[in-house]
Amino acid sequence: MEIQFLNQAQIQLESDEKLDVDMLDKVVQIMNNGSGEPQKIAANILARFKEQPNSWMKVDAVLEYAKFMETKYYALQILETLIQVRWKALPRDQCEGIKGFIVQTILDVSSDKAKAEAMKLYLQKLDLVLVQIVKHEWPRLWPTFISDIVGASRTNESLCMNNMQILRLLSEEVFEFGTGLTSIKAMHLKQQFCGEFEAVHKLCKDILENTDNVALIYATLNTLHGFLNWIPVGYIFEENLVDLIVEKFLPYPFFRSISVQCLIEISSINIDERPPIYGQRLVNMYRRVITMLMDQVPDDVDFNATYMSGSNEDQKFLSNLAQLLATFLKEHYKLAEVIDEKPNVIRPDQNDRNELKEFHQRGLDYLLKLSEIEDVEVFKVCLDYWNWLCVELFRESPFPQPPQHGLLDAFRRLREDRNESPRRRLYVNTLSRLRMLMINRMAKPEEVIVVVNEHGEAVRELVKDTDSVTLYKTMRETLVLLTHLDYRDTEIKMTEKLQAQVNGSEWSWKNLNTLCWAIGSISGAMHEDDEKRFLVTVIRDLLGLCEQKRGKDNKAVIASNIMYVVGQYPRFLRVHWKFLKTVINKLFEFMHESHEGVQDMACDTFIKIVIKCKPHFVMIQPGESRPFINDLLENLNGIICDLSHAQVHVFYEAVGHIISVEPEPAVKEDLIDKLMALPNSIWAEIIDHASSDVNMLCDAEVVKNLAHILKTNVAACKSIGAPFFSQLKKILMDMLGVYQVISSNVSKAISEHGEGVLKQPLLKSMRVVKREILVLLSTWIARSFEARAEQDQISAKTVIENVINPLFGTVMTDYLNNVPEAREPKVLSLLSITVVALKEQAAPQVPAMLDAVFECTLDMINKDLEAFPEHRTNFFQLLNAITRHCFKVLLALPDNVFVLVIQAVVWAFKHSMRNVAETGLEILREMFSQVAGLEDRAAAQAFYQKHYMNVLQHVLSVVTDNNQIPFVGLTNLSETMCLVFQAAEFSITVHLNPNSPQPALTLGMTQEQMAAANMEYIFQVIGELLATHFKNLSPDQIRIAIKGFFSFNRQVTKMRDHIRDFLIQIKEEAGEDTSDLFLEEKEAEIQKTQQEKLSIPGVQNPNDVVDDEDMV
Repeated sequence: MEIQFLNQAQIQLESDEKLDVDMLDKVVQIMNNGSGEPQKIAANILARFKEQPNSWMKVDAVLEYAKFMETKYYALQILETLIQVRWKALPRDQCEGIKGFIVQTILDVSSDKAKAEAMKLYLQKLDLVLVQIVKHEWPRLWPTFISDIVGASRTNESLCMNNMQILRLLSEEVFEFGTGLTSIKAMHLKQQFCGEFEAVHKLCKDILENTDNVALIYATLNTLHGFLNWIPVGYIFEENLVDLIVEKFLPYPFFRSISVQCLIEISSINIDERPPIYGQRLVNMYRRVITMLMDQVPDDVDFNATYMSGSNEDQKFLSNLAQLLATFLKEHYKLAEVIDEKPNVIRPDQNDRNELKEFHQRGLDYLLKLSEIEDVEVFKVCLDYWNWLCVELFRESPFPQPPQHGLLDAFRRLREDRNESPRRRLYVNTLSRLRMLMINRMAKPEEVIVVVNEHGEAVRELVKDTDSVTLYKTMRETLVLLTHLDYRDTEIKMTEKLQAQVNGSEWSWKNLNTLCWAIGSISGAMHEDDEKRFLVTVIRDLLGLCEQKRGKDNKAVIASNIMYVVGQYPRFLRVHWKFLKTVINKLFEFMHESHEGVQDMACDTFIKIVIKCKPHFVMIQPGESRPFINDLLENLNGIICDLSHAQVHVFYEAVGHIISVEPEPAVKEDLIDKLMALPNSIWAEIIDHASSDVNMLCDAEVVKNLAHILKTNVAACKSIGAPFFSQLKKILMDMLGVYQVISSNVSKAISEHGEGVLKQPLLKSMRVVKREILVLLSTWIARSFEARAEQDQISAKTVIENVINPLFGTVMTDYLNNVPEAREPKVLSLLSITVVALKEQAAPQVPAMLDAVFECTLDMINKDLEAFPEHRTNFFQLLNAITRHCFKVLLALPDNVFVLVIQAVVWAFKHSMRNVAETGLEILREMFSQVAGLEDRAAAQAFYQKHYMNVLQHVLSVVTDNNQIPFVGLTNLSETMCLVFQAAEFSITVHLNPNSPQPALTLGMTQEQMAAANMEYIFQVIGELLATHFKNLSPDQIRIAIKGFFSFNRQVTKMRDHIRDFLIQIKEEAGEDTSDLFLEEKEAEIQKTQQEKLSIPGVQNPNDVVDDEDMV
């Protein structure tokens, strides 16, 4: 029944007959409330109706007769699209008619208070449509808009409330969003609004001074809040606006939040270059705010409890109050701080200074209390101020590092006390309370978690970029600075908190965790002797607490905190070998602990300590007969026997770090042999059995063991680097054999059972083995050229002969001949890494790489923009690496193959996958840079002649595509446009026009003449393309757009703004009147930029410069 109705509705809505509004109502209702096929049909009908060129002519009927608000909203969407795209192309009488209709509708609704309230959302949408019209009409075609809206506001309070909303929306559009405005037009509208603000200001002032209408006052304050960040500051400080807000409205709960928001904006204004009276006004504002708080807020109030139990308005007020205090105290600290350089000297204004000093301290006290609120966003606001304050106080007079000597150290402490700056003394008590606050609220450091990836493997991941980690970093920096400012107070506070844990008065897991995170965060902030004394006390108390507490859970929490704290103090560990050794052995004990999280913590702490202290494990320490690494390797099996596979990999990476610093190559090789003995024995056993029965490699358990062994090798290789070659060459040929067999099994399974078989656990495990082989090879190749020690360095010839050649024979052949679904994307990644590692020495290998992977991969990804996403990403990264390091090889390819490369790059930057699109433009920029730097100029000019115009047109297709811009990035695209147009102006010396005269006829042309001819040809081609595809653009718009592309080719920022303006213009139908585009001003700016560019010495050819002598 519904579908039959919808078919009738579609016929009616697409006809030229009078619109049946009831029918449209029903279609909208089906679209909003229906489901399934009817909903899809209804949505399609409405989309098609919206696209009809004359659908806007029926909007007035819909707004007048529709029964449902949703239908009216839909009609306003049609009208809004018309205004944004076709307004300037409409005849003036139609524009005036639409404008008059919208204004009258708004007046009808907003003049009646009850009606305005009942139709609030509808009125808001009408206001938005009006603002879109105003952006086109004002001031040129509607010069009286501001006076009209101000005058109308004085006739009716309900109407005035809505007009305030319209003014705020216009302010946001012009000064904040700039939607649909070119940069020059936005600038003109800003100037116009500032110039006409006097009338708006007078209206707001009259309302705030005279009306008793609470809702209107609130609307006016809300609108003022939107104005305060751009209006001329005289309106704020030379009138009574601040006094009105603070005295008349701030004390009342209904206006508190919006009043504070206005004061935040006022506090953000920089008055450094302004008259002194502005500063006095700000100080008076601050005093009155603090006075109000003192009158209304008891001294013993618990802001956190108030916030947690308060209403939304209460919470909003406290949040805004924190923002106000933090903003004022930060932006105007010079006004707020009363610093007594000579405390014993009485000044004439001493009473006033003492009073201001008290108010300043009160503000700090309130901010400290607000910092206790357990809401992350409120705390971030407060923390931002505290961090800034600590940085300021530290930078003002940072402490020098004193000599480490007992007597000198004592003198140093005495000197610090005596020489403490007056400004620091002002904040002593506040900073002391802040230290305790930071310790109590310390955020959690970044952590490692175990997750299951898409291949079903449990892998460890570092949790990055979370709010908690960001918060921790800021808090850590703040606490470090607080420690520098007074390390003794920090130590006392932390010791007191630790004693409260030991005696049980504050014992809890949360309290212990935050305390230990705080202790760990200040590593390196104390002088070494102080840190040693402090750390010994902390470890002693924590160990005592571990002995004291009962229960495995308690002991596990304490143990984890001990490991964390110890891991944070490598400086102490490096100079106390016995303690370091004890810690490491304790960590080995924890590796057998079954309690959740303890083994992870032990492994993480082990690798953290090893990275910072690794040389100490390979040297013979006093009282020892051999290096610790030997003892570790002897007991290796016993240490790791209870660890999970992922934890074993962390352990092997840690031991690899130790081995990497062994100075003797022979000893290093022996250590690697001992480290890899266990995995090698299992590997040899599997290979031995597989050589007699290859089907063994289809056993699930065997495949999992292979993956574990390979990951263990990867972990060790990652940290050992190039010297791991001694291990790699032992297993390389067997590894490639395994790769071939497993790859064959995977391909066979796909050909027999289809792509779905890849979801089976065994097939997933097999692909993990293939991938880990590729990861191991990638890791070693990447690290093989990073060796710092001369004895660790490996020649490119050794890498190519012993690894690359065997690898290519197996892996690339397998990739080429395999079915697409079984091709490993890591192969492409491996080739990229090889090219990056070998750089130009990879050039002989590149043709073989391209033969194996280029066309077969391109065939996988050129059917659409989504299939094989990992192959897609890695393929273009490989092209990027080859372009960057072996571009001459690409240039030497046969023309038909190089054309495919160009097409692939173009295909890349037209992707909707952001990383692929960005890589595509990066490759293109690299190509143009490489060509510009070629010594063989004939090859460079051949490149330009064959490919420049084709590439230029494809880049322009992206420039004119609003949908593609978000994927490539506007700045990224602007950089590319700069390079492309620079080439035409400065690098190309051959004719780009295929119909140009024969070379013999152009021999006498200078480079500048050739460039001028090419630029004229490019101008013509682009102009024709734009005129063909964008009928809405006028010839002047096209001409100025192209001139801008050339003139701004050395200024990325201006190119970006130019492209942004152009994107706005191509969406609009300009009509005959283009005066609001300010084309003359834009052209003048372009001409000025071109002149500035040519004024740079050397840019313009000396033969084209007119000298004084030429004038004779």
